[in-house]
Amino acid sequence: MRPTKRALQKLTLAMRREDPARIWERRAPLTPDVVNELIEEEGIDVVIEPCERRVFPTKEYEKAGAKISPSLEHAHIVLGIKETPMDALARQRTPVRLSSANGVPPRVHVMFSHTAKGQSYNTGLLSQFVAPTNGHLESAAEFEKTLELWPRLIDYELLTNEQGKRTVGFGWFAGVAGVLESLSAMAHAHLELGVASPFLYTPRPHTLPSLERLRAALREVGLWIATQGTPKALGPVVICVTGTGNVARGSLSMLDELPLKKISARELEQLVRSEDFDSTKVYLVHAKPEDYFVRKDGKAFDRQDYYANPAEWESVFGERIMPYVTLLINGTGWSTGFPRLLTTQQLTHAIAKAQSLNLPGAASRGKCIGDISCDIGGGLEFLERSTTLSEPTYKFGVSNTSGDITMMSVDILPTALPLDASRHFSKEFYLYLRALIQKVKKNGTSNEWKGGKEKDAGYVEALERATIASGAKLRERHRWLQPAVDKWYGEKRGLHTSASTRTGAEVGSGAGGRRKKVLMFGSGMVAGPAVQEIGKRGDVDLVIATNMLGEAQQLAIRHGQEHGNIKYRIVDIERKETLLPAAFHVDVAEMCIAGGKHLVTASYISEGMRNLHDRAVQADVLLLNEIGLDPGIDHCSAISLVNDLKAQGKEVVSFTSFCGGLPAPDSVFDGTTGNPVPLKYKFSWSPVGVLRAANQGVRYLLNGKVVRLLGEDLLRSGFPRLPIPLMQGVELEGIANRDSLPYRETYGLQDTTSLRTLVRGTLRYPGFCTLMQAFKDLGLLEDSEKISITSWNTLLPKSLAIKLKSSCGFDVDMNNRSLESIMCDAVPWEQTFDLAGKGAFNDTLKALEWLGLWSSNGSPAGVLSRVPVPRGAYTPLELFAALLAHRLRYAEKERDMVVLSHEVIVRDPKNRNAVQQQQQQEEVYRSSLVVYGDESASAMARTVGLPVAYAALDVLDGKVGIRGVSGPGEKEVYEAVLGRLEESGLGMVESVDVVEGPVQEVLTIIRNIIRRSSRWNNVQGYPEYTKQ
Repeated sequence: MRPTKRALQKLTLAMRREDPARIWERRAPLTPDVVNELIEEEGIDVVIEPCERRVFPTKEYEKAGAKISPSLEHAHIVLGIKETPMDALARQRTPVRLSSANGVPPRVHVMFSHTAKGQSYNTGLLSQFVAPTNGHLESAAEFEKTLELWPRLIDYELLTNEQGKRTVGFGWFAGVAGVLESLSAMAHAHLELGVASPFLYTPRPHTLPSLERLRAALREVGLWIATQGTPKALGPVVICVTGTGNVARGSLSMLDELPLKKISARELEQLVRSEDFDSTKVYLVHAKPEDYFVRKDGKAFDRQDYYANPAEWESVFGERIMPYVTLLINGTGWSTGFPRLLTTQQLTHAIAKAQSLNLPGAASRGKCIGDISCDIGGGLEFLERSTTLSEPTYKFGVSNTSGDITMMSVDILPTALPLDASRHFSKEFYLYLRALIQKVKKNGTSNEWKGGKEKDAGYVEALERATIASGAKLRERHRWLQPAVDKWYGEKRGLHTSASTRTGAEVGSGAGGRRKKVLMFGSGMVAGPAVQEIGKRGDVDLVIATNMLGEAQQLAIRHGQEHGNIKYRIVDIERKETLLPAAFHVDVAEMCIAGGKHLVTASYISEGMRNLHDRAVQADVLLLNEIGLDPGIDHCSAISLVNDLKAQGKEVVSFTSFCGGLPAPDSVFDGTTGNPVPLKYKFSWSPVGVLRAANQGVRYLLNGKVVRLLGEDLLRSGFPRLPIPLMQGVELEGIANRDSLPYRETYGLQDTTSLRTLVRGTLRYPGFCTLMQAFKDLGLLEDSEKISITSWNTLLPKSLAIKLKSSCGFDVDMNNRSLESIMCDAVPWEQTFDLAGKGAFNDTLKALEWLGLWSSNGSPAGVLSRVPVPRGAYTPLELFAALLAHRLRYAEKERDMVVLSHEVIVRDPKNRNAVQQQQQQEEVYRSSLVVYGDESASAMARTVGLPVAYAALDVLDGKVGIRGVSGPGEKEVYEAVLGRLEESGLGMVESVDVVEGPVQEVLTIIRNIIRRSSRWNNVQGYPEYTKQ
């Protein structure tokens, strides 16, 4: 790094333009007036890099005496606001000769570098100021002769007084702008809930040219509130501000334009529970640490002890304050080792508590947040990313019941007030800059600045404290950043850290130890075991993409401790696996083809997915589907069993397979009454799939006849009392599942001319079909028309109205008769449910009453009072699914169960004539799996998530050579998955029986196969078939 040969007569100060990618960054570190003063009083040259975005026009700087130039290569000091772009920094590192200095002074760069906290995204920038250590880069010795000429990095954020308080910054303006953005975000969130408030008129901070104009506009909003009040639906509007620094002071200053009533945190609960509040006031709580930090041993807050022993303290903000807050404005900082203001779990509980209040505004409390501190994953654990002024908010959920939470997390809020903020900053920094200029002029190559004029001594010492690196070395307090710098150099030059410094396993790593990357879409009920299995691999980085941040964080914390390799940010990937709802899979597959990434999913191959086969093959991409439980384990085990039998020379004449996820027999009961819950079913995954499956038509082969059932008749045509191996004493019924006939080819049975039966189905407890059919007849499974409900009481009548309209062709008056009477007449109970007609109606009423949708006294029970009502338009099926997810969820210590059973009947293919077939032996092979959930994971999660993980890792390791759209039918897939499942205790249990003469398979043993199938011969397309 040699100095430029040009000798300058004056020290040159440059003000660069901000990164063009930061479209909203309009601030300037110096005003034109300050530039003029520096030129006149300090006798220096000032060069301004032109920028049309800057709040002060370039011509104003030119009038002030500055030189305008796109090149800053001859500047001794370079000022900016945010980080210097890497390409520009590379051109601004070389030292420049200065005639007045004793030698060649290193350049000085001053900026908000965002490196001092170890921000990984700026390690490259830091490395432009810090040389690598010899142990990590052989060529480091080349720099020894010129290390003292490497540029100095000074960070505004580290400029402090002797007491350690920051003296230069934009915090106050961040608070001001943050209040305006947060109020605007809150107003829009309330509008989505159907409530318009005066806060809709809050100006966004960049929309007016000055702070005073913004204050006047917010004052107008306050006047409206003072005269008209806030909407009753919101209850008392409570704004909570945290923090005691400049951010909080700026926030409180702006909020003073509203008609405030200041209250303490202790008054919150009483206020929100009371109907006696003043709607012409906005209630303000300035929460201090003593309000929400408590010592674990119960002692009162002590600031000194809190900082000395942070591990002994915890936050109760989520319990005491957040459930009652309409808007949280967070202005407090956070450091590692200290308790967070609010964790993801605490936010989840706070929202649940708010919803349980069932008072005006409860649906919106705890769900609008303005995080001005914008510390990702910091004091607010659930903050996953910053936002921009173009899109200042994002929405997320922390649980299936939280609903949308609105987060404002703009990380450049002060630039929304560029004029006032720049004037303030320039004034604050001016004296530091004068001291800096004098030191650069006089100290030459010295990297240690001390003393100077007495009046400048304090500023010089502050500049030293704010220096992160000089002379190619980190200052003492920042030496802990050196390993990250060394790693950056190593990666840049294709080197790798030595074996002694590696962490994590080297299992299956690519050439040169290259880490492998997996992106998982979805973090719901079945993701845990898959995350755990992939997280075991130290050479694999897993990123969880989800709209349920709380779930993803818990998965990362629970399963990523060993290798620290689980995150929830989207990055470049090698392979994607998805546990998203199937409706999104084709879109994800399209992205995978475009990016050359493999895809693994647990869902059925849809027509849209199948159409991608040729494109995937051309892109050398595998789109592997149907590798969960059903489909998944059922396919793998069925194909393996059939192939083994065929290899023995057997001929398959019947194949039946039933699979189901159910509550364990000891978990079907209501904990309050002790009676079985409706449907004898509970959900460890989304109910939507179960309900939609009940609307689908099916096709299968039974005793040589092809049976077709439309969705409207599926539940009337179940298989009662199926005998399932390993489940003696437990009765189960079956429902045909989709179209079984394509699996003739999937299972390798297409060449079997004697195949008489091929059925795939789902298992449920007896009574499921009858009750679910009743729900369907009442409209609760309607999925084509959307409705909006204001309370759960309206779901059943609105759904029934849609059903009756589709049946009758016109609207039915629902107001002049009781709901029970309409339900009784709407469904031909005795015709539909045979002898069980009246009993089925009464059982349905009991189920509806237990669910909270109907009551014999006309007022449904309050069992749904704490269940949030979805806002917006949804189909009755989607709303019913949301309700079932609450009412039929597993209680603590209850467990689910997965049952899978194949029955394959084979015979000797040599006996072809009828007499031989009647006399020959047939063999019945049964292969079964029964899995129970435990404390670590549900049975459904294990049997869906583990096959996905096993297949994904094999694809990642290059063990699967197939390309295009595929299921698990290839030997390289199903054998490996079954082997790993066996090792995990999820192996199939097989048995065989030999029977003289043709066997009556499970389905033909049941004489009344479809005892409610009177419509069979009336449905178009059905083959003629006589019940046995």
